[in-house]
Amino acid sequence: MTPRHSPRRARIVFSDSAARQLDALTNERELHALDRALVALSVDPDLGDPIPGSDSTGPELRQYTDDIEQVRVLYFVTVLRTVVVVAYIET
Repeated sequence: MTPRHSPRRARIVFSDSAARQLDALTNERELHALDRALVALSVDPDLGDPIPGSDSTGPELRQYTDDIEQVRVLYFVTVLRTVVVVAYIET
């Protein structure tokens, strides 16, 4: 019997501005909250909601908000659904 593997996760990458926001985070609680949100998005990139009125010529901009962890992530997903590009982080 072959072992069952969990679904493949999407890779998380950061835009330049999101990388600067990540570098500015020093609070361990905020880092933990962001980590949990990014893991959730890597498992299911459709978890967030589409942002109304976003430009339809490019990839669909989405937002994921976790009210318990108090984190918000704006992101888009590549066409093959293998990469989640984080554009903005709010903790």
